[in-house]
Amino acid sequence: MPCTGVLPLTRLDSFIRRLVAQRAVLDAAVDLLEGRGGSVLEMGLGNGRSFDHLRARLPGRRIVVIERDPKPHPACMPPCPDLVVGTFEEILPRAAELLPADLVLVHADMGTGDDQRNARLADVVAQGLEGFLPEGCLVASDQALPREVYKPLPIPDGIEPGRYHLYRVTRSTAAHIMVDAST
Repeated sequence: MPCTGVLPLTRLDSFIRRLVAQRAVLDAAVDLLEGRGGSVLEMGLGNGRSFDHLRARLPGRRIVVIERDPKPHPACMPPCPDLVVGTFEEILPRAAELLPADLVLVHADMGTGDDQRNARLADVVAQGLEGFLPEGCLVASDQALPREVYKPLPIPDGIEPGRYHLYRVTRSTAAHIMVDAST
């Protein structure tokens, strides 16, 4: 069979593109945090690669991690007070009690390879964080968070749309207009 020069996209290629996109979006979020204090929430620890990346890019910041079954690389284990063990469904309803109130960045890496499960999990995360996150908090996510409170921000050049997402938490302007009209 003659070689056409066009090779099919493999799962390895897709994985690499996802990691490149993840790093680019996290680095863009870190740049947007310049001059701002506050804590970071890592949703999903896995092997600890993105936790380690954030820890290196944001030295001295508190990084709290939610993970249902923590088994990272030994060098990437968060300290006990900053590791919240449980599922997103268990932890997010208790966010005000378990998570720092001064969050400036949330990284939600929740993809499972199952599109239906990903959509359900993204909805749980979007809804669970919606009322808790402060105005201006950045959210980097491997899944779309289709809620009005999450305003999409531009993703870095070279990253295909939909591969990774970056949002800023903004409250509805309608609520501000109602408050302003009453004064």
